[in-house]
Parts: sequence; structure tokens; C-alpha cells
Amino acid sequence: MGGAGAEPLTLVSADGTRFSAALAPSPRPSPLGVLVLPDVRGLYGFYVELTERFAAAGYPAVALDYFGRTAGPGRRGEGFDHQPHVAETRLGWIQEDAAASLEALRERAGSTAAVAVGSCFGGTHAFLAATSAELDLQGVVGFYGGLDGSRRGLPSPPDVVACMRCPVLGLFGGADAGIPVPAIERFDERLSAAGVDHEIVVYPGAPHSFFDRRQDQYAEESRDAWRRVLGFLDRIAAGTEE
Repeated sequence: MGGAGAEPLTLVSADGTRFSAALAPSPRPSPLGVLVLPDVRGLYGFYVELTERFAAAGYPAVALDYFGRTAGPGRRGEGFDHQPHVAETRLGWIQEDAAASLEALRERAGSTAAVAVGSCFGGTHAFLAATSAELDLQGVVGFYGGLDGSRRGLPSPPDVVACMRCPVLGLFGGADAGIPVPAIERFDERLSAAGVDHEIVVYPGAPHSFFDRRQDQYAEESRDAWRRVLGFLDRIAAGTEE
């Protein structure tokens, strides 16, 4: 995995918070960039590498860390105890940090449009970001994003589909005990009822985090998911060029 090297950044949110991010430019400028929303580990190495992988595919990307307010700036490694910090996050703060990250993507890579791609905790936030007029995303991708936001004091994505402003791609594991298939099917049905352009994919037998923590074990599913993400980006990019 990897392409153009990601640059470590310290960005400033609207409330003055300094937080870490990593930005990988693409070999050629692209009007469409990617906002990477990590899982509960924050700016973990996998997500820095994921920005590089997007850049190698032609889409500049920026990944953000969630914990500037409670842990200060910093890249997160195996020894970081993320759970107390996850509990302190707020939807508004994460969307402010996302807005600052998108501004960095515009300034440094020239991308004037963006798709958010999130995993787990970040997948939930990607789905919720689809409702934000300020972020004005062109699409969102959620890898096994939790559909019951109440556990973390968040809106539940199925409850806000009427407010979603852009296409949605949802990628789920059929053996994910935390996101049962009936809940995924209800999300799909509600997106359809709300008229949201979307695709929901369930990989039978795949667990939670199959793409980030278990790619070796679920290589076929991970390859297919990556193909679908790039196809989604290509479709959005074609629309921005019309």
C-alpha cells in the first residue's frame, strides 16, 4: 500500500484547536479529493497509508485525528489508549476538524470537491457528514459504520437519511455482530425511501474491520471493496468535470 508520501500536518480548527492530519498529494492535480475518517484509533498508521493509496490512484487525500482537544496533536500508535478520548468527542468538533482538513486539501492539492471515506467510528461520521451543508461533500463511503449512533451520543444514520445531500456507498461485513444484517437492510430501505443515490454491499462471512485490521484474512473482500470505492470516486469525479 502507498503512493506519494503523506505529509504530517498540524491544522487549526474553527475553535482554535490544533489537531494532527496527514495529506498525500496525487501525481496530477485532481478537483476531487478524499477526506479519510479513521476508526476509533484516530490518526493510526493504516489511515496515513490509506491517504497514500488514494493519492496513487489519482485522488489527493487527507486523514485527520479526532483527539486534538483531549490528547493534543500526534500520530496514534499501538500504545495509545483511545477509548477515553473517543468518549469525549463531539459531532460538531469532528465536523469542524473535517472542514479544516478539507481547506488544507484545497490549499495544498487544489481539490475543490471531496468524498469522505470512513471506517467504523469514522464510517458513522462519514454517513452523518452527508447531512452537512458546510462540508458540502460530493459523496460518502462508510466501511462498517455503526448504524446506532445512540451508543456514542450521535444521531443514528438511518434516522437522518432525509437530510443526506450526496450519494452514499456502504460496505459491511455479514458476520459483524455489532451491525446485524437486518439493521443494514433497514438502512438500505430508508435510503431508498428518501431517494438517496446509494449502494449497500454486504460481504457474507466478513467481520467488522475486515478492510483495515484483517485485510490478509479477507483479501478477496478487501480487493472488491477497494474496487467499489475507486469506482464510486471515478463516478463522482466524472460528475464534477461535467
